[in-house]
Amino acid sequence: MRILLIGGAGYIGSAIAHHLADRGHEPSVLDNLSTGSRAAIPEHVPFVQADCGDSAALAKALASTGAEAVIQLAAAVRVEESVADPAKYYFNNTVKSLTVFDTCARNGVKDFVFSSTAAVYGAPAKSLIAEDVVTDPVNPYGHSKLASEFMLKDIARVHGMRATILRYFNVAGADPQLRTGQRTPEATHLIKVAAEVATGARASLDIFGTDYPTPDGTCVRDYIHVMDLALAHELALTKPGTAGETRVYNCGYGTGHSVRQVVDAFGKVLNHPLPARDRPRRPGDPPALVCDSAKLKRELGWAPRYASIGTIVETALNWERKLTAARRT
Repeated sequence: MRILLIGGAGYIGSAIAHHLADRGHEPSVLDNLSTGSRAAIPEHVPFVQADCGDSAALAKALASTGAEAVIQLAAAVRVEESVADPAKYYFNNTVKSLTVFDTCARNGVKDFVFSSTAAVYGAPAKSLIAEDVVTDPVNPYGHSKLASEFMLKDIARVHGMRATILRYFNVAGADPQLRTGQRTPEATHLIKVAAEVATGARASLDIFGTDYPTPDGTCVRDYIHVMDLALAHELALTKPGTAGETRVYNCGYGTGHSVRQVVDAFGKVLNHPLPARDRPRRPGDPPALVCDSAKLKRELGWAPRYASIGTIVETALNWERKLTAARRT
């Protein structure tokens, strides 16, 4: 299948590009490289440098690559930044996504996957979040993604697109072959930051909030390995739904780990404690987000391979060591 990855030079997009190529598909990438890296994309994969908000450039890329399907990954993703600068998030994540949806639909794209987030659920009272839980975001990032979901459903219905929304929980880890991983400068994701601390790129790890209503007082999240997430995208396209229908799936393992548990997991891999310090809560962080992924497994046959916090931590750490070694040469 010929698949255009919008935002495919980023952390998750490049992992999907490698996975799709490994599986015999023909991925291509459109990215403005504002946060992504050309080096993250497989060398043989066609690349178009353009902004997804440019409808003419996107239409040209669809034609030149012969894309049969599209995965929309381009977005701003920092929760605390969205609280401080909501306009940036509504423009990048909502306005530009509207352009993407409309352009793809008008250019005959029949299979579409949208990268969404568990942030659309807000802070639900349920301990295990299924797709039917009421969406009630608590930050502009979640609102920007939920608004995009509504737009996609309406546009897909009118144009007969087969659309799939994947709501990511906390994505982490790296390609076990170390071809790609998270390289975002000044990253805020816990496992990336912890890997930087472990390799000496940062002095210590900040634990934001120790008084949440969780077993140890720190935030609990469901961490999913990036290559298992890549598989979910492939399945969404190779097992399409009905024309005009939009399916929604949660992407996670159904197992929550607190910040302190993740820090401890790094300590086990390193054979020594990871330096960490307690800090006040960050605005916009829900206490716990854990996924019910039964629907993804049942309907698409998703069978994750890396569902272990130890594996996630180890691959993230190996990737960070590779980056560190490259900087020193």
